[in-house]
Amino acid sequence: MSSTQKISPVILSGGSGTRLWPLSRTGRPKQLLSLTHDQTMLQLTAQRAGDPVRFGRSIVVANAAHADEIERQLEEVGAPADTLILEPVARNTAPAIALAALAVAPDALLLVMPSDHVIANVDAFRDAIEAAVPLANDGWLVTFGIAPQSPDTGYGYIRTGEALAEGVRRVESFVEKPDRATAEAYLAEGCYAWNGGIFLFRADAFLAALDAHASGIADSARASWAAAERDGGRVYPDREAFSASPSDSIDYAVMEKAERVAVAPVDMGWSDVGSWDALHEIAQKDAGNNAHHGEIVAIDTSGCLIRSSGPLVAAVGVHDLIVIATGDAVLIMPRGSSQEVKRAVEALKKTGHITLDRPC
Repeated sequence: MSSTQKISPVILSGGSGTRLWPLSRTGRPKQLLSLTHDQTMLQLTAQRAGDPVRFGRSIVVANAAHADEIERQLEEVGAPADTLILEPVARNTAPAIALAALAVAPDALLLVMPSDHVIANVDAFRDAIEAAVPLANDGWLVTFGIAPQSPDTGYGYIRTGEALAEGVRRVESFVEKPDRATAEAYLAEGCYAWNGGIFLFRADAFLAALDAHASGIADSARASWAAAERDGGRVYPDREAFSASPSDSIDYAVMEKAERVAVAPVDMGWSDVGSWDALHEIAQKDAGNNAHHGEIVAIDTSGCLIRSSGPLVAAVGVHDLIVIATGDAVLIMPRGSSQEVKRAVEALKKTGHITLDRPC
């Protein structure tokens, strides 16, 4: 990277976060919560790209309902966004990134990051970014492959190919979420990485790939951007034009189809905190392997995740449970089954239960 070139961080903050219900809600999804640190996940994401020598001010793509809270949180940590793009409807990551690419100069480097991931080793992440910059400047679409820690079946995988530069390899293929036996084979083979959904590329390279492989998304993004309304740093893309866009992820729309796609494998203590089990895994624990937060009493209890943002929770003689209490809801389930929280969410949606939409 040249001494004057700055990377533009793009923070995707459009998720609804129901996998961490009841703490995470539509009105206050997980990226706006303090789950692993005193700061929120959004604030931590912004600070990873806080070096003013390397990075410019961020572009945040988000749900309009969260605009005030996003601005407040970023101001609080001294990392205000340059541009806050407020999607009129959710259309997945490819259209969201297209809007960000239209907000900068064609040759700008975009570092695309979800707002709700944990990265324990920020220095390793920044080193991987530096390794990827020359290829990204040359028009490659670069993704960051997460060094797998286990044969996890909850992630897509990237098969890495030939070396392109120190620390960067060609992507041989993207692989759907595997079954357990296949994931174990990937881990043993050693040339696979988890697909973490973090990217680096030039704005014009991404838009060109979108034109080639998902022109409907590109056309809708350009039309909605051209007719956008602006209010200071906030941008409101045209609803009708953006709603016409196909809803697709960057992986399906572009990365799996483009020819010049590279991966920078990196071991950086990454987690997408996609479940309560994932939070238990990365959280600090007591001598009984319990992770707890809030007003908690645990007696003869082990292997539990217990969090309360409301009432006192007393756990006596229980093991391997997830207990999450807020002011208006309590979730209790076996640890190891936290993906099943979706069953509770679906049941509450069917009954029109108000707790899904009320902020915590």
